[in-house]
Amino acid sequence: MQPSDIPAAPPTPLRTARPATPSQKLPPLPSPPPGSAARARPTGLDRLNGAPPDAAEAHLLRCCGSRRWARRLAAHRPYPDLEALLAAADEASYDLTVADLDEALAGETVSSQPLVGARGPGTLAAHTALRAAHAEYERQFRHVFVICLDGFRDTELLNVVLTAIHDRLGNEPEEERAVAADELRRIASGRLARLAASRD
Repeated sequence: MQPSDIPAAPPTPLRTARPATPSQKLPPLPSPPPGSAARARPTGLDRLNGAPPDAAEAHLLRCCGSRRWARRLAAHRPYPDLEALLAAADEASYDLTVADLDEALAGETVSSQPLVGARGPGTLAAHTALRAAHAEYERQFRHVFVICLDGFRDTELLNVVLTAIHDRLGNEPEEERAVAADELRRIASGRLARLAASRD
């Protein structure tokens, strides 16, 4: 993509991964018994373990949009640590049926994350190219484009997404569904890690 002298336009949201932070808080844990030693503030994992089933499922659905995936993780609580939670999540992700995967893909919403670090000449052209590639991807595969962007700097996101979407447009439908499923698994793991570490 050649740089352009057109001024950068404000980013238009594109469908990639949802924001990782749940918009609702998990319910508080019961207070420790009187006279017990002072404890550190409970983590999100503590709250997830102690939440009623419906509340736990609702928060897990913000990490992956498959109801069966969320019910399965909620049913296997409590998790002693993040590693156990992530292992259970991976196992549930690998067991997603075609219908579960469709449901999870449908649960992904609009995000402007790939354009966060995009600045300067060429941004408008890159933005236009990404919109066109995304529209072609959705036309070809009948589901949204998902990619895990954990670990990349803001300034890398646009290039990473453009490269990935163009590469993946060459996949056969079944091959691309497998790639999308693995990206969803990685996205869900990142969201779970942030949920478990939160202290709000």
